[in-house]
Amino acid sequence: MLFSSLFGAWIAAFLTLGIFSYLFRDNPFYRIAEHVFVGVSAAYWAATFYWTQIYPNLFGRLFPIDGPFNNFWVVDKGHEFSIIYILPLILGIMMLLSVSKQFNWMARWGIAYTVGIAAGLKAFGYLKSNVIEQVASSALPIFDGNTPWFAISGNSIFNNLVIIIGTVSALLYFYFSKEQKGAFGKVTRLGIYFLMISFGASFGFAVMGRISLLIGRFNDLINFSTADYNYATIWIIIFIVIVLGFWSFKNPEKSEV
Repeated sequence: MLFSSLFGAWIAAFLTLGIFSYLFRDNPFYRIAEHVFVGVSAAYWAATFYWTQIYPNLFGRLFPIDGPFNNFWVVDKGHEFSIIYILPLILGIMMLLSVSKQFNWMARWGIAYTVGIAAGLKAFGYLKSNVIEQVASSALPIFDGNTPWFAISGNSIFNNLVIIIGTVSALLYFYFSKEQKGAFGKVTRLGIYFLMISFGASFGFAVMGRISLLIGRFNDLINFSTADYNYATIWIIIFIVIVLGFWSFKNPEKSEV
């Protein structure tokens, strides 16, 4: 086996078990794994955004082959020269000046522009996807000659009725100008049931995704415990247990009074 694969397996086993060590208590192994994860994630996304967004979309339009700065630098990404892209370059440089105490005030311009544009785009996107399309999807025909009465999935009169009743009753639950009692209270209670089913399904879906990730990590740990990887998982478990045992005696956990 290549040394790079063997070394990567040992590092992966150490970081995975370091995160699992938090089940004991907060300890140096967990902090090391946490800091490595955050640092590597930040570096990875910074490099990804630079080479997939900034380099082709910004520098590719400021320094194309037929641009006025082709003697200085050329970024051939198939774009034409556009001087307007000098504005995001200046705003980006101003945001980087936030690390300077003397010029950190300039970063507010770049941050304000970015936050304002992002808020406008997100507001339009959420309005279109979460409001308009949701309202359009809820406007269903109840009785249609081509729609069956019942179906497990897809359009049916029964499913359309469930969607309409669930939508109306859930919306009425958030109508707080009328006291929820009597017939109105029964409708809002039905809306609570629909909300509970919806939140439960979303939570279950999220848990299933996390469980699949956990199973993947356990499979890797089992593979790393074989002779092909020099019993990496077993040796790292022994090492972590010994060090944590010694560390717990040196740093006893203080009980809260």
